[in-house]
Amino acid sequence: MFKSLNILDDTHKVLRQISKEVKFPISDEDKETIEHIIKHLTYSQIEEYSEKYDLRPGMGLAFPQLGELKRIIVIVHEYEEGKFKNYVVCNPKIVSNSTEIIAAEAGEGCLSVNREIEGHVPRYARVTIEGYDPDGNKIKIRAREELSIAFQHEIDHLNGILFYDKIDKKRPFFSEDEIRLI
Repeated sequence: MFKSLNILDDTHKVLRQISKEVKFPISDEDKETIEHIIKHLTYSQIEEYSEKYDLRPGMGLAFPQLGELKRIIVIVHEYEEGKFKNYVVCNPKIVSNSTEIIAAEAGEGCLSVNREIEGHVPRYARVTIEGYDPDGNKIKIRAREELSIAFQHEIDHLNGILFYDKIDKKRPFFSEDEIRLI
């Protein structure tokens, strides 16, 4: 039986706080939460399940969105129709980034933001993330394009930042000449 997660919305104060680094080994409870998040995000991207369980599509979730101020992010990336790669990173840090800036043409969404927010969010086209897997092993991930945007979005959650904080209120949209839209 699948039970959807209780995801906080952006009015909740916890989403504006800075998360604490996790110590290893992480608890069994945290490992269960990670498994639940992976299932939720995977189901949310498969139309049959997203309709059945009334899930908004999402590819990433950070622990603060569940009310837990822990530096853990989960991304479920559909890299090919029906094929998913799971990324679970504890204490993630962006250690390098491209100079090229991109934005999702349709704008970004967030499972904690239950309304449309217009505007482009400038992000690095490529990032390298270092952190640890749930067992405490050091990992390094290179992400580009859509996956790069997802990592930056989720890491922002760990620092109390929501995607719409990065939209220029005076000029919310970029032209193709200014920024590459994907």
